[in-house]
Amino acid sequence: MFDQPIEKQEETTALSKTQHGIFLFSIFCFWFSTYIYIPTFGVYLEDTGLNYSAIGIILGAYGISQVLLRLPLGVFLEWLDSSKKKWLIFGFIMAIVSGILLVYSESFSLILIARLLAGVTASMWVMATIMYGQYFPVYKSTKAMSTMQFITVFTQFISMVLCSVLIQWYGWTFPFWIATLTAVLGAALLLFVPEVRRPTSRNTSSYWNICKKTFKVKNLMNISILSIIGHAILFITIFGFSPIYVVNLGYGEQAITWIVYAFFIPHALASLGLAFYSLDPAYNRAALIISFAFSSLCLAVLSGTDSIALVLLSHVGVGLALGFVLPILLGEAASLGSSDMKLPTMGFYQSLYAIGIFLGPIVAGEIAARADLEAVFYFATSLSVIAILVLILGNYASSSKAN
Repeated sequence: MFDQPIEKQEETTALSKTQHGIFLFSIFCFWFSTYIYIPTFGVYLEDTGLNYSAIGIILGAYGISQVLLRLPLGVFLEWLDSSKKKWLIFGFIMAIVSGILLVYSESFSLILIARLLAGVTASMWVMATIMYGQYFPVYKSTKAMSTMQFITVFTQFISMVLCSVLIQWYGWTFPFWIATLTAVLGAALLLFVPEVRRPTSRNTSSYWNICKKTFKVKNLMNISILSIIGHAILFITIFGFSPIYVVNLGYGEQAITWIVYAFFIPHALASLGLAFYSLDPAYNRAALIISFAFSSLCLAVLSGTDSIALVLLSHVGVGLALGFVLPILLGEAASLGSSDMKLPTMGFYQSLYAIGIFLGPIVAGEIAARADLEAVFYFATSLSVIAILVLILGNYASSSKAN
């Protein structure tokens, strides 16, 4: 799983520099339209009178759509040999509808629908990763996916920095408007990017045969389980209950900006480092063990303190750890599967890790409702420990022969 052989291929891309820049900026818009309101979203929901259980359900709804759509969509498009760009544009359209719903409604049901639609948008990420990966040789999978991960993290960082400022200046609904307009821009930009397909034979298998072949891709399940845990921690903490936690500690909404910087600067630097420096796949397993161990230590500190300094330091550590974990796992997933199975394989991977996006906040919300917010971070700590056990006890004896 973590020491796959390097396949030597010609180092060329199918995009001009201008097209490359346009595509990456479109991806920036893709995530910006989804995350611009997230930093204060939990605080906003609490301000509307919702309890922690309801907040957890709404936060988790974003992952429900992804769990349900990513694998079937990946397999379905591979079966039809369909255009990925058209479906990516469809994702932008769903982001537009989601933003408009959030602008005009404060009811639980419509906010829930809006986040489900945002999850539909995020489900199209499988199209973006495969579309971008096809511009590069296979042995550059980790580097290409680290670039995509950096754009994702950079967008999340910018979104979370701007969110509080925009709300202070223009009110709660302004970020929803920005999300809507950014989605329109992203869809327009994508029209100028060609979709390049490598000359591979069309997959003529039936839908269910493709599903069966996907389930049998070696090491895919192991990588997906680790990613489930990584994304659960991400959406429990900085995208979930961390902003609520610091506000409830009495530090005010300004503290949200502090933890955003604390989390995302090291998170982005780690992803950027992997984009420019190719880590030998032989060291991926060790890097993941160290990262999850460091994450568990930081989360344990976070769950037992009300000191803003320790809260910030803990988020620095968690952000750094996940900055290594997520792109490494994404690169591993991108390198799996034969050329005609890339889309369903990535769809399966992204569908499974969305379980963490879905269940993480929902379980955390129930824990917070029944106990307190500190217990949420104890739960996240236990998830990191489970990931370490999976890495240590997992059977990767035949990994070097995979693919």
